[in-house]
Amino acid sequence: MIDFTKRQQEIIEILKKHEPITAEQIAEMLGVSKGTIRSDLAVLVMTGNIEAKPKVGYFLGKRSLNRLERSDWWHTTPVKDIQSVAITIQATTTVNDAVISLFLEDVGTLVVVDENQILAGIVSRKDLLKVTLGNAQAQAMPIQLVMTKRPKIYTVSPDDSVYEAARKLIYYQIDSLPVVKAVNENNPQALKVVGRITKTNIVKSLIEVESDA
Repeated sequence: MIDFTKRQQEIIEILKKHEPITAEQIAEMLGVSKGTIRSDLAVLVMTGNIEAKPKVGYFLGKRSLNRLERSDWWHTTPVKDIQSVAITIQATTTVNDAVISLFLEDVGTLVVVDENQILAGIVSRKDLLKVTLGNAQAQAMPIQLVMTKRPKIYTVSPDDSVYEAARKLIYYQIDSLPVVKAVNENNPQALKVVGRITKTNIVKSLIEVESDA
């Protein structure tokens, strides 16, 4: 990938707002002569970031448009478009059964719900490892004694952007987030689990976007 100079980046920004535009107009906006930006325009045209049409001027090329689309993707794609199924267990599930579910489903986190799929807690591999090491009786413990309970659980809604989900995953240094939605106007704390979003979900989707670009 070519690292563009500051002036070349400024030219692309100008085209985003004013395309099509002539070289004279670009130079005027930059406060330089047309001859000064000739080589910059040539580089941008050769790399496909801008295109030129005789008697029309310069406009954004496919590479720049694809870059814009990828940037917009973060902010315009809702979580519900890329979320996966949440692996859930009940609060009464034993630690032993939770460990089995964790490995059978090959996930790093289990979401704890009640009979109506309302979020009650979350338990990770690390939580289970901590409680079982050196504790033979731990396997029979109910998961509600081990899980992280609300309000210490970070969540996203189906309509939140992928960017917001990624921001939370990175900021809180976690691997996944329950996707939840409110189901009772009289009780906004009752959040139904409708999925999960993980770092893997996001990376896979980004690769697909890059492949389509």
